[in-house]
Amino acid sequence: MEGTNNDSEAFRSFDEAGFEPHYIHIWEIEHSRVSLEDFNVLFIPGGFSAGDYVRAGAIFAARLKNSSAKLLKKMVEEGTPIIGPCNGFQVLTETGIIGSTYGKRDIALDVNKSGKFECRTVFIKYTGKSELFDGILDRNAIFEIPVAHKEGNIRFLDNTVMEKILDEKRNLFTYVGPEGGPAEYPWNPNGSVHDIAGISGEYANVIGLMPHPERIYYGYQLSTDGRRKNMKPFGEIFFTALKKFVERKN
Repeated sequence: MEGTNNDSEAFRSFDEAGFEPHYIHIWEIEHSRVSLEDFNVLFIPGGFSAGDYVRAGAIFAARLKNSSAKLLKKMVEEGTPIIGPCNGFQVLTETGIIGSTYGKRDIALDVNKSGKFECRTVFIKYTGKSELFDGILDRNAIFEIPVAHKEGNIRFLDNTVMEKILDEKRNLFTYVGPEGGPAEYPWNPNGSVHDIAGISGEYANVIGLMPHPERIYYGYQLSTDGRRKNMKPFGEIFFTALKKFVERKN
């Protein structure tokens, strides 16, 4: 889609993890040049699709729904991982395939509390429950990860939606401070309630997060402090976990 970026970083991360990645443009889907059903993972990259006109991710989401709504539902129900970081997360919220109930748009990503585009390295922990990551992501580990967005403040339709996400442990990733404590600004870059950095949908294989795992696959992409602490790159763990999940599923 015009305006997306991070697609090359995502391609390389999937390749390094042992997948056979392909670049697919929304036009190819709309004109039946390819079928999403032929792939084991759908990854919607970050960026500013369609210039973020109307709302962030809204135009991309509308085109995706118009061309593939039934197929997307089938993929979700069959357990195909659908991953959206940053603008991809915004696309997922606009389609309604992520949230408390499939097909219902009950969460949104609002303008950051600061009102500014926030671009920096932050820290997250794995705090939820997911068959993709349980036993692979260390719950005590602090991970460095980049963020770069202006609309990442997660909003829920009402408190019951938020409580359902929290009760079902679908708040997969949480912003923390550098030492693992509660994240105040700037470590929570957007002001999301409960420091939520990423969630899964009603179906656990649908995952949206504002940080960019594809931007931190290699050790040299860690900060000096991260290398000094021998942190493992979050992206390597994330994409390797996806590969293992697909292998188990198939």
